[in-house]
Amino acid sequence: MTDSEKPTLLIVDGHSLAFRAFYALPIDSFVTRDGQHTNAIHGFISMFLGLLAKEKPTHVAVAFDISRYSFRTREYPEYKGTRGETPPEFVGQVPLLQEALAAMSVTTITKEDYEADDILATLASQGAAEGMHVLVVSGDRDTIQLVTDDVTLLYPNARGVSELKRYDPTTVRERYGIAPEQYPEIAALVGETSDNLPGIDKVGEKTAVKWITQYGSLEGIWEHIDEIGGVVGNNLREQRDRAERNRRLNRLVTDVELPVGPRDLERRPIDVPAVQEVFERLQFRTLTERVLKIAASEGAVIDDAPAAPHADTPAVRTLVDEELAAWLRTATTTGGDIAMIVDAPLGELAAIGLATATESVQVNWAAHRPDYAALEQWLASDHPKVLADAKTAHSVLSALDITLDGVVWDAKLAAWIERPGAKSYALADLVHSVLGDTLPEADPNQLVPDTGAVSPATSAWYLHRLATAQRESLVASSATVLTDLDLPTAPVLAAMQRAGVAVDRSVLEALSAELADVAADLAQKAFAEIGHEVNLGSPKQLQEVLFEELGMPKTRATKTGYTTDAAALADLQEAHPHPFLGLLLQHRDATKLRQIIETLVASIHTDGRIRTTYEQTGTTTGRISSTDPNLQNIPVRTEVGHRIRAAFVAGEGYESLLTADYSQIEMRIMAHLSGDEGLIEAFRSGEDLHRFVGARIFSVDPADVTPAMRTKVKAMSYGLAYGLSAFGLSKQLRIPSAEAKQLMTDYFARFGAVRDYLRSVVEQAKVDGYTETIFGRRRPFPDLASPNRVLRENAERAALNAPIQGSAADIMKIAMIGVANDLRAQSLGSRLLLQVHDELVLEVAPGERESVETIVRERMGSAAELAVPLDVQVGVGADWDDAAH
Repeated sequence: MTDSEKPTLLIVDGHSLAFRAFYALPIDSFVTRDGQHTNAIHGFISMFLGLLAKEKPTHVAVAFDISRYSFRTREYPEYKGTRGETPPEFVGQVPLLQEALAAMSVTTITKEDYEADDILATLASQGAAEGMHVLVVSGDRDTIQLVTDDVTLLYPNARGVSELKRYDPTTVRERYGIAPEQYPEIAALVGETSDNLPGIDKVGEKTAVKWITQYGSLEGIWEHIDEIGGVVGNNLREQRDRAERNRRLNRLVTDVELPVGPRDLERRPIDVPAVQEVFERLQFRTLTERVLKIAASEGAVIDDAPAAPHADTPAVRTLVDEELAAWLRTATTTGGDIAMIVDAPLGELAAIGLATATESVQVNWAAHRPDYAALEQWLASDHPKVLADAKTAHSVLSALDITLDGVVWDAKLAAWIERPGAKSYALADLVHSVLGDTLPEADPNQLVPDTGAVSPATSAWYLHRLATAQRESLVASSATVLTDLDLPTAPVLAAMQRAGVAVDRSVLEALSAELADVAADLAQKAFAEIGHEVNLGSPKQLQEVLFEELGMPKTRATKTGYTTDAAALADLQEAHPHPFLGLLLQHRDATKLRQIIETLVASIHTDGRIRTTYEQTGTTTGRISSTDPNLQNIPVRTEVGHRIRAAFVAGEGYESLLTADYSQIEMRIMAHLSGDEGLIEAFRSGEDLHRFVGARIFSVDPADVTPAMRTKVKAMSYGLAYGLSAFGLSKQLRIPSAEAKQLMTDYFARFGAVRDYLRSVVEQAKVDGYTETIFGRRRPFPDLASPNRVLRENAERAALNAPIQGSAADIMKIAMIGVANDLRAQSLGSRLLLQVHDELVLEVAPGERESVETIVRERMGSAAELAVPLDVQVGVGADWDDAAH
């Protein structure tokens, strides 16, 4: 039998991989309607399906532990004793995973008194003996000992289970310097922290490898134990029993009596109905499609027809003219919301679906425009309308000069407000996750799809049911955020997107060419420092130059060597300056800026304006983000940043740009939320905040606060709101840790209410599971209860700032809504163009400057009632930079 003819046995450590998947995927993004967490199941099955597709095994099994207790704990009760309690969110997932695997016709195996690794070891040994290629998938390093020419280990990396490294005998020797069967000897000497097996004191991996290479095995070491000198030699002799015990415990059992053998594990047809039933309960829509595709490729008969509609789905009526007008009159007079789907696959209106609880109607939009007067009148009315994506609907309809009013619900926004950071807010996904129904969708990869999508009218009916369910689950404060803040913001953003902002292309192109010359000159200077050319964008080549040729200290290790990211290289240049590294960093800055400019140039429309897309659901804090292109990442305080902004100009028919932003809004919110009298006094006095704070921290008069003092105070004031530690502050300011710690101590001694507030935010969030802004916007933080320290501490830092940053976002939305309403109410031609963090940019029509400035100052200044005033800074100029203040 040739190698290609050999069967392939794939055996997986179920507990090991499921646990890694649990920590790799966010807990709160994988929860069923009844509250069951499913992230471990989802991650495991996704990895498993990838393995089936890539490796094409002929035989498959998954092994699971029954408990922590085995023959190993009987010998050594402390075995794995340092492992914490299993997270409660994980506990119930293993039985469900086993149920899902059973539906896929995958054999799962457990054995009392043994671990999953022993099952893998037995099957691997038997499979290799029977002439199989064996693939062992495990995150336990003990399985390295199983590797042979016929057995390959697939080991997950630190990021979870999405990437698996292949270990054959050659790879093991390259990584550890020993043969696979010798790995347990190394582990016996060094110990295994994860298994609570202490090794020989002061014996690391290099020493253990040297001994095993020299003497062959533990037995060989014992024969020459008196020849090993020094402290480690003494430790070895005194602690020999540790190594011998470790070796007994880490030796995997290869002759466990199992109910099945390798030949019994031949892949069987997937049980399609069982998969559909189990995966439906788990709400695995995408994974269901992946499994069914595999089943179809293996000969299973899959019903390719659209999924059966809900039993109560009304028939779709296509109406126009008088029939449409009559339906709208009846639907409007009978009361209740009407759900609406705006179908615009290419950005242009194709159809509108309308639905009540019992009826669905479709209006096909024709270019010749028949009589849509009744529909347009209804769209502009205040009759309550439910949408799936209000901003997109406003954009599509406004392009046809159709007014949309009366929007009372947006399913996408409601889902985002309830669960910011979820994977998807698409209608089909929301229908599936909230209602448990499946909306048939056309395959985007097929030019002529076998399955068509449901009509906009039927989608509207599902949307009507979805909105009803969302209203029942959304808490009152979140519903208020939706109706008072995010819904009114949608048409404002749509109008801004449609307007765009005028740009002087020649300014950007000239600056791009200049930066290209700068980058080329910097590159040549960098090459001169090392005597040869190198690809400055290649991490691998940079590693060779920095760490081999120049012998610089190595940065943080990665799977491809050592990191060459900007932060690491900046730290390296600070600690170990070198001309080449300095030139490299300057080259990166010039290249990055040029890329920003090139993206802007490519985005200029034929009318000379750039139109960004504002994302309402793109952040977890409530802030609005900008894409295609991102107009929020243009540098503010650099010379090049000023020159880029100078290219944004007032368009034809407008006299100037007006910019308005909030001064130190996050610190003002901090003062309000903390109630700290010192901070409140600083803002009410009108003094420079950081000079005021610096005077109290350093016990000097405000006039004697130096620029260096002010810089330290500013960094700390903002840093505290983001969970900055003394170490982080010292690193940011390049000062000793002791000085940073003392600086923070002095700060809190004078502004103690800030410290108390920040502590209370996290503690309350641990109790509630979420933080809340001034206006009631909630942000869930399930990781505050995570047993994983890194996840928990990251959540604590994020929770510190969430109420502050979220409140700032809410205030800006209130201001935008007010400004847009006043401009419209006063019939002004000026308009909002951009929203960039805490700044608004408006295009001012001739003769309207004073009116616009009055509106902006009043609306922004009164957007929230805080304990301190909201300071608004306004500037006017011919371009964005000239309008800076």
